[in-house]
Amino acid sequence: MSNNPQPSDKYPALPRVPRHVGIIMDGNGRWARRRGLPRVAGHREGTENLRRILRAAVEFGIEILTIYAFSTENWGRPEEEVQGLLSILQTVIEEEVPKLHEEGVRLRHLGRLERIPRDLQGKIQDAIEMTQDNDRLTVNVAFNYGGRAEIVDAIRSLMAEGVAPEVVDDAVVSAHLYTAGQPDPDLIIRTSGEMRLSNFLIWQAAYAEFYTTPTLWPDFGKDELYKALRDFNERDRRFGLVPDAS
Repeated sequence: MSNNPQPSDKYPALPRVPRHVGIIMDGNGRWARRRGLPRVAGHREGTENLRRILRAAVEFGIEILTIYAFSTENWGRPEEEVQGLLSILQTVIEEEVPKLHEEGVRLRHLGRLERIPRDLQGKIQDAIEMTQDNDRLTVNVAFNYGGRAEIVDAIRSLMAEGVAPEVVDDAVVSAHLYTAGQPDPDLIIRTSGEMRLSNFLIWQAAYAEFYTTPTLWPDFGKDELYKALRDFNERDRRFGLVPDAS
């Protein structure tokens, strides 16, 4: 991995690179079904693809990547699939975190640790501590994450601290979210063609650009990521203002 964007003839440097990109990694199950495979096989292939996307993100100059790995609603999926996803997370932590650490990747967990098996909770915390001083790429792993649950947790934290209602504003709330200290995402990508956020970063994504592609997550490679970044450069980001004022 490199610290700076690496333009090439195939991937010319872009005028604007979103600092923070969120990805809703959708379509693993459909990818597997089309091949006559169990859904968990699609999740494993999606994990393999994540390795490629992490390297491409660094190459293109993205600083923060937030990946939607497992939602608070996903516990309602078949038990075999849930256990398969937990097993994949544990394998990734055991086998990949040391490599990511060597490459300067900082890992953060977004979501609630409750319901995650206790031994896996410990592995998640160990991975966070191991990589906390890295600065080449920050990867937020949203696992057992829900945007509404995040806002509820922020409200609970504010109440527990006794914060006076009159001082609560956007900045105060943002400082109590899982992403505290990070800029809001500039771009949200969703694979598989769906047109919804599905409870992902619903506070932080207020003015993020939204990009969707019919490509299923395991097939969303470097070319597809560059296409999304190129599309981002064609957007006129006004943040609620008129063009001249923005």
